[in-house]
Amino acid sequence: MTSDVPSEVNVEFGSSNTPFPVRPRPVPHILVEKSRKKLHGWWPGKRECTAERMLLNPYNGCTHNCAFCYSNAFWGYFQLYASQGIMAVFKDFDKAVAQQLDSLDIASAGYLSPVTDPFQPINQEYRLSEKIIKVFVERNLPIEFITKGEISDEALSLMKNQPHSFGQVSILTVDEGLRQMLVPGAVSTEQLFGNLRRLASMRIHSVCRIDPIIPLITDSNENLAGLVKRAAFAGAKHIVASCLDIPRKTRGQIVDALSKLNPQVELYYKQLYSEEIDGCYHANAGYRKRLFSKLRKISDKMGLTFALCMEYEIIGGEPIGLNSEFMSSTNCEGIDIPIYLRRNGKFVPATICAGNCLHCTEAICGISDLAMGKTGSKKDWKLEDYRRWTRNLREKSGGSLEG
Repeated sequence: MTSDVPSEVNVEFGSSNTPFPVRPRPVPHILVEKSRKKLHGWWPGKRECTAERMLLNPYNGCTHNCAFCYSNAFWGYFQLYASQGIMAVFKDFDKAVAQQLDSLDIASAGYLSPVTDPFQPINQEYRLSEKIIKVFVERNLPIEFITKGEISDEALSLMKNQPHSFGQVSILTVDEGLRQMLVPGAVSTEQLFGNLRRLASMRIHSVCRIDPIIPLITDSNENLAGLVKRAAFAGAKHIVASCLDIPRKTRGQIVDALSKLNPQVELYYKQLYSEEIDGCYHANAGYRKRLFSKLRKISDKMGLTFALCMEYEIIGGEPIGLNSEFMSSTNCEGIDIPIYLRRNGKFVPATICAGNCLHCTEAICGISDLAMGKTGSKKDWKLEDYRRWTRNLREKSGGSLEG
């Protein structure tokens, strides 16, 4: 072990402090062997995500080292990587996921993973992403991923026969030199477009995420038009976009990093980032609306559907989502994935369900909580909710959903 990597670290959660030995290879990391991680839905608070998802993060910390990474503002294991460059790997998380899914008769698509890249280099050592994909696919449940890494052949092979599983590839720029400065640990621009081609060749729904667009760095018409055009030619069906937001906690760090790419960033961002929502600074709504209008037109011209990710404006003191103004698809990722129910021992899609729970008013799946278009609520569902719905469904069907 090199001298600058400690042999042991302590991770703080509230008042508790847990020591972990540090494993130096392939990158410094700790192995969390008895995690209580559970499947869960979207985080509390504001929500624009139309469809339900079961969120999975087998790794905390990401060696892609994006210059703008918002997870550096997080706590716990995320802060361990932000402060010391030490990742957390959740041993046997796939087995825990399998047990949790087997306790349910209702499930939504898996989301691998919302914070740290599932195909970053350490996954080649532990293969947790492929193991989790296998757990979902073996139960005929859909799963998606978002990556700036190289998608493994194993992952694609597992997903190709599950009709609602899909992949999202995050591409910020067509300029490889700029990509290397923004995301030094990710794979090349050509490999990223290659990911889209590989997804398309297996007839797996593919999404290109321009997420985030970085003012003064990647927001030029030339970059955005070129990116969407290459994505379309590579086989992408849908574009998801957002504009960079900056956590208050790491504002100085992010602005300093981006100022190295364009010295005008610091002054420009002081004027542009005039709105604060839930601890993050956002570019003013006028700039963002012009940006998204332009990108929507480009996507329309190339025959791709379009949506935003977590974009809001403040109206009457409340954050109001922008997707209703700019989205051209039923669901955020350009694919309609129904809620799945267990029938005759196997998960199958609920009939006639488009999966857009945020706007649903009928609860075709049988779970009234999920018809959020009817109630107006924007809930963050947890594993306990899925288990409660399972009990309710079994009671309605006389003990089980079998037969």
